[in-house]
Amino acid sequence: MTTTMISNLPRDLMEEILNRLPMESLKAVKLTCKSWNNLSQSESFKKMHIGKLTRKGESMMIVVQPHNIYLMSGVVDVDTCIQVKGKLSFLNNQVSISRIHHYEGLLLCFLKDVSRIVVWNPYWGQTRWIKLRSFDYRFNYTLGYEDKESCPSLKLLRFVDYFHYRDPEEQFFWYEMYDFDSGLWTTLDVAPHWGIYCSSSSVSLKGNSYWCATERSSEGCKDRIICFDFTKERFGPLLPLPSCVRDRQYAYVHLSCVKEEKIAALFYHHYDFEFEIWITTKIEAETVSWSKFLRIDSELGINSPDCFFIDEEKKGFMCVGRYYGYDSEPGECPKPFIKIIGEAGYSKDFDLGVPAYKNSWLDNVCSYVPSLVQIKKLARGKRI
Repeated sequence: MTTTMISNLPRDLMEEILNRLPMESLKAVKLTCKSWNNLSQSESFKKMHIGKLTRKGESMMIVVQPHNIYLMSGVVDVDTCIQVKGKLSFLNNQVSISRIHHYEGLLLCFLKDVSRIVVWNPYWGQTRWIKLRSFDYRFNYTLGYEDKESCPSLKLLRFVDYFHYRDPEEQFFWYEMYDFDSGLWTTLDVAPHWGIYCSSSSVSLKGNSYWCATERSSEGCKDRIICFDFTKERFGPLLPLPSCVRDRQYAYVHLSCVKEEKIAALFYHHYDFEFEIWITTKIEAETVSWSKFLRIDSELGINSPDCFFIDEEKKGFMCVGRYYGYDSEPGECPKPFIKIIGEAGYSKDFDLGVPAYKNSWLDNVCSYVPSLVQIKKLARGKRI
């Protein structure tokens, strides 16, 4: 009787076996042997494995707790299913992460140690440690890339932009960029006529980043968006948000990516519990057009969502946030939950499904889409 070694199996069967493994086990597979590492990096396996992780209609998210990072999935539907996919291992949990931002499959991790940050691709298990030249809590960060023919050239942009519209003299701004190829920081020559608040997070689409913004002299709400083009290394012009935000003062505006192809904008007015969601029909660094997706009079019950997802086909959306209830005890942490709302008027609340920690306190929740982008290692002798 002959024994067949797993390494002697046909290639397509081997890919199918490895594809059944959870994402957090992929790094161990690569380290098993050279042939498995090569197989896990083949184009056919990449497409198969990412296809499994991003099934149609399913949205993925990462939930950060003080000592754990969870990968979760959810379906925006009347019969919503929220599922914990598993824990993600980060450097054997020896580093404490305070929060995470997602940019096209790459995670920008902020540590308790404020002198450095980490860029992490959970799909490949690759990381890049970046030492910061200085630290200020008002810094805004984003990731993008210059789309070269060989492979994307990753870059990190960070800036602090403090301004006060009533006192033009009271302002300070500083823009700088980290290049992953050279491992060096460069100061950018930027003289902004716009304002991006330090609390505004960006979304990344096709290598570029977008923020809600406003004219620097404006006293109104953030009624524009602005793009940073990582190939040209400059900001584009202020682009209009939908007319609804200029017609009335919305409490907040949040941006989200739709299938890595479009941007959705959520406008919420908590005084009359009304919100609208618009989606771009065209989006580039210097032009944008919008189409209304959803408008509902409904109380979200959250102060501000951490992230949201939409399903164009089913006309519904899912937001993840924290509940600030009137019945909360003094000093009690806000409770995280998921809310599903549909055009037909249905509304459901779901628990995040992760173990409670200090009254269900969590650091943050962000969307997640697996990425094939590789984080290059620095050549020997170059600075990190």
